[in-house]
Amino acid sequence: MLRVMTWNIRTGGRDRGGPDRLDQVVQVIDEQAPDVLALQELRGFDRDGLMATVAGRVGMTPNLARSCFGQPVAVLVRPPYRVVDAGSVRRPFHHAAARVVVATSAGPFTVLGTHLYPYSGGRRRMEVDWLVAAMRRNQGPLTLVTGDLNSLDPTVDHTARLAGMPTLYRRRHLRRSGDAVDTRAIARLLAAGLVDLWPSANVDAPEAAGHTVPTRLGGAEFAGMRLDYLLGSTAVAQRVLECRVIRDGVAATASDHYPLLATLELSPG
Repeated sequence: MLRVMTWNIRTGGRDRGGPDRLDQVVQVIDEQAPDVLALQELRGFDRDGLMATVAGRVGMTPNLARSCFGQPVAVLVRPPYRVVDAGSVRRPFHHAAARVVVATSAGPFTVLGTHLYPYSGGRRRMEVDWLVAAMRRNQGPLTLVTGDLNSLDPTVDHTARLAGMPTLYRRRHLRRSGDAVDTRAIARLLAAGLVDLWPSANVDAPEAAGHTVPTRLGGAEFAGMRLDYLLGSTAVAQRVLECRVIRDGVAATASDHYPLLATLELSPG
Protein backbone atom coordinates (compact mmCIF):
# COMPACT_ATOMS: atom_id res chain seq x y z
CA MET A 1 0.00 0.00 0.00
CA LEU A 2 1.15 3.52 -0.79
CA ARG A 3 0.62 6.21 1.83
CA VAL A 4 0.59 9.79 0.53
CA MET A 5 0.52 12.82 2.83
CA THR A 6 0.37 16.58 2.38
CA TRP A 7 1.36 19.07 5.06
CA ASN A 8 2.03 22.78 5.39
CA ILE A 9 4.63 22.91 8.17
CA ARG A 10 4.47 26.70 8.61
CA THR A 11 7.59 28.72 7.84
CA GLY A 12 9.95 25.78 7.66
CA GLY A 13 9.01 24.44 11.08
CA ARG A 14 10.72 27.39 12.76
CA ASP A 15 9.21 30.63 14.03
CA ARG A 16 11.06 33.92 14.09
CA GLY A 17 11.39 34.82 17.74
CA GLY A 18 9.49 31.67 18.71
CA PRO A 19 10.02 27.93 19.11
CA ASP A 20 11.77 25.62 16.68
CA ARG A 21 9.15 23.05 15.68
CA LEU A 22 11.24 21.05 13.24
CA ASP A 23 11.81 18.14 15.63
CA GLN A 24 8.04 17.86 16.05
CA VAL A 25 7.59 17.94 12.27
CA VAL A 26 10.09 15.10 11.88
CA GLN A 27 8.36 13.14 14.66
CA VAL A 28 4.98 13.35 12.93
CA ILE A 29 6.47 12.27 9.60
CA ASP A 30 8.24 9.33 11.27
CA GLU A 31 5.04 8.26 13.05
CA GLN A 32 2.91 8.38 9.87
CA ALA A 33 5.68 7.03 7.57
CA PRO A 34 4.24 8.27 4.26
CA ASP A 35 5.71 6.87 1.06
CA VAL A 36 5.03 10.13 -0.79
CA LEU A 37 5.06 13.40 1.14
CA ALA A 38 4.15 16.86 -0.18
CA LEU A 39 5.45 19.64 2.09
CA GLN A 40 4.72 23.37 1.90
CA GLU A 41 6.18 26.51 3.50
CA LEU A 42 9.76 25.27 3.47
CA ARG A 43 11.36 28.57 4.39
CA GLY A 44 15.14 28.19 4.38
CA PHE A 45 15.07 24.65 2.99
CA ASP A 46 16.81 25.85 -0.18
CA ARG A 47 19.87 26.95 1.81
CA ASP A 48 22.63 25.25 3.81
CA GLY A 49 21.54 21.73 2.87
CA LEU A 50 18.49 21.84 5.15
CA MET A 51 16.25 19.99 2.69
CA ALA A 52 18.73 17.12 2.41
CA THR A 53 19.21 17.05 6.20
CA VAL A 54 15.49 16.78 6.96
CA ALA A 55 14.95 14.27 4.15
CA GLY A 56 17.78 12.16 5.58
CA ARG A 57 16.23 12.25 9.04
CA VAL A 58 12.93 10.86 7.73
CA GLY A 59 14.55 8.43 5.25
CA MET A 60 13.12 9.96 2.08
CA THR A 61 14.43 11.35 -1.21
CA PRO A 62 13.69 15.08 -1.60
CA ASN A 63 12.51 16.89 -4.72
CA LEU A 64 12.47 20.63 -3.95
CA ALA A 65 10.78 23.33 -6.03
CA ARG A 66 12.21 26.75 -5.28
CA SER A 67 10.16 29.94 -5.15
CA CYS A 68 10.95 33.40 -6.51
CA PHE A 69 8.31 35.17 -4.42
CA GLY A 70 7.22 32.98 -1.50
CA GLN A 71 8.46 29.76 0.07
CA PRO A 72 9.66 26.50 -1.51
CA VAL A 73 7.60 23.33 -1.66
CA ALA A 74 8.78 19.74 -2.02
CA VAL A 75 7.62 16.22 -2.75
CA LEU A 76 9.60 13.51 -0.94
CA VAL A 77 9.56 9.80 -1.80
CA ARG A 78 10.45 6.84 0.42
CA PRO A 79 12.26 3.76 -0.92
CA PRO A 80 11.49 1.21 -2.25
CA TYR A 81 9.31 3.59 -4.30
CA ARG A 82 11.40 4.97 -7.12
CA VAL A 83 11.31 8.41 -8.74
CA VAL A 84 11.43 8.15 -12.54
CA ASP A 85 11.03 11.86 -13.29
CA ALA A 86 11.01 15.06 -11.25
CA GLY A 87 11.06 18.82 -11.71
CA SER A 88 9.09 22.00 -11.18
CA VAL A 89 6.02 23.37 -12.94
CA ARG A 90 7.73 26.35 -14.56
CA ARG A 91 5.20 29.10 -14.10
CA PRO A 92 5.36 32.17 -11.82
CA PHE A 93 3.58 30.63 -8.83
CA HIS A 94 3.68 32.82 -5.72
CA HIS A 95 5.16 29.82 -3.91
CA ALA A 96 6.00 26.92 -6.25
CA ALA A 97 4.80 23.61 -7.68
CA ALA A 98 6.83 20.39 -7.71
CA ARG A 99 6.20 17.54 -10.14
CA VAL A 100 7.33 14.01 -9.28
CA VAL A 101 6.61 10.75 -11.11
CA VAL A 102 6.84 7.56 -9.05
CA ALA A 103 7.01 4.03 -10.45
CA THR A 104 4.16 1.85 -9.12
CA SER A 105 2.67 -1.55 -9.82
CA ALA A 106 -0.11 0.15 -11.83
CA GLY A 107 2.18 2.42 -13.83
CA PRO A 108 3.63 5.91 -13.36
CA PHE A 109 2.04 7.90 -10.53
CA THR A 110 2.37 11.66 -11.11
CA VAL A 111 2.20 13.95 -8.09
CA LEU A 112 1.90 17.74 -8.38
CA GLY A 113 2.59 19.29 -4.97
CA THR A 114 1.89 23.00 -4.59
CA HIS A 115 0.91 25.89 -2.33
CA LEU A 116 -1.52 28.31 -3.95
CA TYR A 117 -1.61 32.08 -3.53
CA PRO A 118 -3.16 32.97 -0.17
CA TYR A 119 -4.49 36.48 -0.75
CA SER A 120 -6.62 36.45 -3.92
CA GLY A 121 -9.05 33.98 -5.43
CA GLY A 122 -8.37 35.32 -8.91
CA ARG A 123 -4.67 34.63 -8.58
CA ARG A 124 -5.39 31.15 -7.19
CA ARG A 125 -7.54 30.40 -10.22
CA MET A 126 -4.69 31.45 -12.52
CA GLU A 127 -2.28 29.15 -10.68
CA VAL A 128 -4.82 26.31 -10.90
CA ASP A 129 -4.97 26.79 -14.68
CA TRP A 130 -1.20 26.22 -14.78
CA LEU A 131 -1.64 23.05 -12.71
CA VAL A 132 -4.40 21.76 -14.99
CA ALA A 133 -2.19 22.36 -18.04
CA ALA A 134 0.66 20.47 -16.37
CA MET A 135 -1.72 17.66 -15.45
CA ARG A 136 -2.94 17.36 -19.03
CA ARG A 137 0.61 17.08 -20.30
CA ASN A 138 0.87 13.93 -18.17
CA GLN A 139 -0.32 11.00 -20.26
CA GLY A 140 -0.69 8.48 -17.41
CA PRO A 141 -4.01 7.80 -15.67
CA LEU A 142 -2.59 8.02 -12.12
CA THR A 143 -2.38 11.70 -11.18
CA LEU A 144 -2.60 13.54 -7.87
CA VAL A 145 -2.74 17.30 -7.23
CA THR A 146 -2.06 18.07 -3.60
CA GLY A 147 -1.00 20.72 -1.14
CA ASP A 148 -2.20 23.76 0.74
CA LEU A 149 -4.56 25.15 -1.89
CA ASN A 150 -5.79 28.03 0.31
CA SER A 151 -9.22 27.46 -1.21
CA LEU A 152 -12.67 26.48 -0.01
CA ASP A 153 -14.72 23.48 -1.10
CA PRO A 154 -17.43 24.51 -3.61
CA THR A 155 -19.84 21.83 -2.32
CA VAL A 156 -20.13 23.40 1.18
CA ASP A 157 -21.89 26.57 2.37
CA HIS A 158 -19.22 28.74 3.99
CA THR A 159 -21.30 31.87 4.60
CA ALA A 160 -21.68 31.57 8.38
CA ARG A 161 -18.07 30.52 8.89
CA LEU A 162 -16.67 33.46 6.95
CA ALA A 163 -19.01 35.93 8.64
CA GLY A 164 -17.19 35.43 11.93
CA MET A 165 -13.72 36.13 10.53
CA PRO A 166 -11.88 39.46 10.65
CA THR A 167 -12.41 41.42 7.43
CA LEU A 168 -8.72 41.20 6.45
CA TYR A 169 -8.84 37.40 6.36
CA ARG A 170 -12.43 37.01 5.16
CA ARG A 171 -11.58 38.93 1.98
CA ARG A 172 -9.15 36.20 0.95
CA HIS A 173 -12.09 33.88 0.36
CA LEU A 174 -14.51 36.27 -1.34
CA ARG A 175 -14.92 37.25 -4.98
CA ARG A 176 -13.71 40.72 -5.89
CA SER A 177 -17.25 42.06 -5.55
CA GLY A 178 -17.16 40.97 -1.90
CA ASP A 179 -20.62 39.43 -1.97
CA ALA A 180 -19.86 35.82 -2.94
CA VAL A 181 -17.58 33.09 -1.59
CA ASP A 182 -14.75 32.31 -4.02
CA THR A 183 -14.46 28.56 -4.53
CA ARG A 184 -13.34 28.74 -8.17
CA ALA A 185 -9.91 27.16 -7.65
CA ILE A 186 -11.23 23.85 -6.31
CA ALA A 187 -14.19 23.93 -8.70
CA ARG A 188 -11.77 24.25 -11.61
CA LEU A 189 -9.76 21.22 -10.45
CA LEU A 190 -12.92 19.16 -10.04
CA ALA A 191 -14.11 20.24 -13.49
CA ALA A 192 -10.77 19.00 -14.87
CA GLY A 193 -11.75 15.48 -13.76
CA LEU A 194 -10.09 15.25 -10.36
CA VAL A 195 -11.83 13.68 -7.34
CA ASP A 196 -11.61 15.24 -3.88
CA LEU A 197 -10.36 12.24 -1.91
CA TRP A 198 -11.35 13.25 1.63
CA PRO A 199 -15.14 13.55 1.10
CA SER A 200 -15.18 10.63 -1.33
CA ALA A 201 -13.62 8.39 1.35
CA ASN A 202 -15.63 9.84 4.26
CA VAL A 203 -19.17 10.06 2.90
CA ASP A 204 -20.90 9.84 6.28
CA ALA A 205 -18.44 11.99 8.25
CA PRO A 206 -19.38 15.51 9.37
CA GLU A 207 -17.86 18.26 7.27
CA ALA A 208 -15.86 19.57 10.23
CA ALA A 209 -14.00 16.26 10.51
CA GLY A 210 -12.11 17.22 7.37
CA HIS A 211 -10.92 20.61 8.59
CA THR A 212 -7.16 20.96 8.33
CA VAL A 213 -6.86 24.37 10.05
CA PRO A 214 -6.37 25.70 12.63
CA THR A 215 -4.48 23.45 15.03
CA ARG A 216 -3.85 24.16 18.71
CA LEU A 217 -0.82 26.18 17.59
CA GLY A 218 -3.29 28.78 16.38
CA GLY A 219 -3.88 30.73 13.22
CA ALA A 220 -5.89 33.95 13.42
CA GLU A 221 -6.50 33.81 9.66
CA PHE A 222 -8.48 30.56 9.94
CA ALA A 223 -11.98 29.74 11.08
CA GLY A 224 -12.21 25.96 11.02
CA MET A 225 -11.58 25.20 7.33
CA ARG A 226 -10.38 22.55 4.92
CA LEU A 227 -7.60 24.22 2.94
CA ASP A 228 -5.36 21.18 2.33
CA TYR A 229 -6.38 18.73 -0.37
CA LEU A 230 -5.58 15.44 -2.05
CA LEU A 231 -7.25 15.57 -5.48
CA GLY A 232 -6.82 12.45 -7.56
CA SER A 233 -7.70 11.27 -11.04
CA THR A 234 -10.49 8.70 -11.27
CA ALA A 235 -7.92 5.91 -11.40
CA VAL A 236 -6.37 7.18 -8.15
CA ALA A 237 -9.73 7.69 -6.43
CA GLN A 238 -10.69 4.10 -7.21
CA ARG A 239 -7.65 2.92 -5.26
CA VAL A 240 -8.25 4.93 -2.07
CA LEU A 241 -8.60 2.74 1.02
CA GLU A 242 -8.58 5.54 3.60
CA CYS A 243 -8.21 9.32 3.81
CA ARG A 244 -7.92 11.12 7.14
CA VAL A 245 -6.70 14.24 8.88
CA ILE A 246 -3.91 13.51 11.37
CA ARG A 247 -4.77 15.21 14.67
CA ASP A 248 -2.97 12.96 17.17
CA GLY A 249 -0.03 13.86 19.39
CA VAL A 250 2.36 16.59 18.31
CA ALA A 251 0.52 17.08 15.00
CA ALA A 252 -1.67 19.48 16.99
CA THR A 253 1.25 21.81 17.76
CA ALA A 254 3.88 21.16 15.08
CA SER A 255 2.18 23.54 12.62
CA ASP A 256 -0.97 25.60 12.17
CA HIS A 257 -2.12 23.00 9.60
CA TYR A 258 -2.90 19.35 10.28
CA PRO A 259 -1.46 16.76 7.87
CA LEU A 260 -3.83 14.99 5.47
CA LEU A 261 -3.03 11.34 4.70
CA ALA A 262 -4.46 8.85 2.20
CA THR A 263 -3.72 5.16 1.76
CA LEU A 264 -3.84 3.92 -1.84
CA GLU A 265 -3.93 0.40 -3.20
CA LEU A 266 -0.60 0.70 -5.00
CA SER A 267 2.79 -0.97 -4.55
CA PRO A 268 6.29 -0.22 -5.85
CA GLY A 269 6.84 -0.74 -9.54
